[in-house]
Amino acid sequence: MRSTDKTTEAARVMSICNACRYCEGHCAVFQAMELRLEFNADTVDYLSNLCHNCGACYHNCQYAPPHEFALNVPAAMAELRQENYGVYAWPGFMGKLFANNGLWVSALSIVVIAVFFAATAILSGADFFAVHENAFYGVISHNVLAGTFGAVGLFVLIALGASVTKFWKTMRLPGPFVLDYGRVLQGVKDALSLKYLDGGNGQGCSYPDDKPSMARRWFHQMTFWGFMLCFAATSVGTVMHYGFNLPAPYGYVSLPKLFGILGGIGLIVGPIGLLALKAKADPAPKGKSNKGMDVSFLFLLLMTSVTGLALMLVKETAFVGVALSIHLGVVMTLFLSMPYGKFVHGFYRLVALMVFAVEKNDHKAVVGVCEKKKAA
Repeated sequence: MRSTDKTTEAARVMSICNACRYCEGHCAVFQAMELRLEFNADTVDYLSNLCHNCGACYHNCQYAPPHEFALNVPAAMAELRQENYGVYAWPGFMGKLFANNGLWVSALSIVVIAVFFAATAILSGADFFAVHENAFYGVISHNVLAGTFGAVGLFVLIALGASVTKFWKTMRLPGPFVLDYGRVLQGVKDALSLKYLDGGNGQGCSYPDDKPSMARRWFHQMTFWGFMLCFAATSVGTVMHYGFNLPAPYGYVSLPKLFGILGGIGLIVGPIGLLALKAKADPAPKGKSNKGMDVSFLFLLLMTSVTGLALMLVKETAFVGVALSIHLGVVMTLFLSMPYGKFVHGFYRLVALMVFAVEKNDHKAVVGVCEKKKAA
């Protein structure tokens, strides 16, 4: 079992918290902690993904700095989650690359991929700086776009599946076809409702400072539902194109456009709000995770929305080629980063909350317990 500075620190913090238990009512982390007497790498990985970094425990902790114990649960868990991006990733080197240099890798990828699409359009004979009757399909054909994103999408699905499967096995859940979904439904509900962004008191996170606020929860919901609406726009457009022979571009009064516009607004308001909160947040409890995929993912979501809405506005102008290349570069980079950062962490958290629902129901630890102890 692996041992790193981050797993060791998380285990130290949890051992002291388990002796104190002052924060036992705050969130699922402390309730799951109380079922254990020791904390190995699997256990702290589990606990770190239960943690929503709300900050309440830090601001209420009597052993937080400057106390000699220097307890900082949110920071320890945030930094361990950052490590998880590489530990459970497939292929592993991609996870480490994005986790350590997320923002820079994403920005460079956008430029490289945008240039690739621009070169593809020019070499295919398209007039890059012209008005096209068929909008962006006049710059790059539908078949090229569908083939390129289809291939990348397949890779992303395989990488996501491999990463989530590895984490699932570490969490010791049974196979999905024999899982008792009635027992874990509470975990799914808690994940979708962002239950543990209420600070444990229903008043919200102690974030960006020690004053409870629901702002972080609201901005997370805006981001999530904005993404889901954009996904719905793409899905409806695909059905209309292949199922009803109604190819894009679509008018403003159509389901793909309405879903896309509403989702785009959500993906502007949500990420900007979350980035603003991160910028203002007390640096002590949030950990050293801002250089990795947390900020990068929000940046990519924001840029996806901004460039998508910009493309919609200039699709009947000579700027369509440039706008399309930049938008495709952003979207492709977002796709490629999904298995290695905040997006896949959403699945890790869902699995962790499902495990917590099982443990809470059985009053018995599951993760990090060896088979002999389980049998006993």
